Amino acid sequence: MAGVQIDPAKLQMVQELEIDMMSDMYNRLVSACHRKCIPIKYHETELGKGEAVCLDRCVAKYLDVHERIGKKLSTMSQGEEDLTKINLQENK
Repeated sequence: MAGVQIDPAKLQMVQELEIDMMSDMYNRLVSACHRKCIPIKYHETELGKGEAVCLDRCVAKYLDVHERIGKKLSTMSQGEEDLTKINLQENK
């Protein structure tokens, strides 16, 4: 069985897209959790215990939801691929 050849340009494009998506997710996470957990006016240079706990929970929830949505989209995409294959076979 021959090895699968991967086009280096396509591989680089996929890698760059993944980096962009992760950067976007990180920026959204930081923005959402900062807005939710840290007051607009800073009173101290260090995070308070309540702020730290809030941030921990916020990040955990954000990542959990992100993962769940990713799995759901993947499942939906796989279902669409299966339907397309079935439709192509029926139209032959």
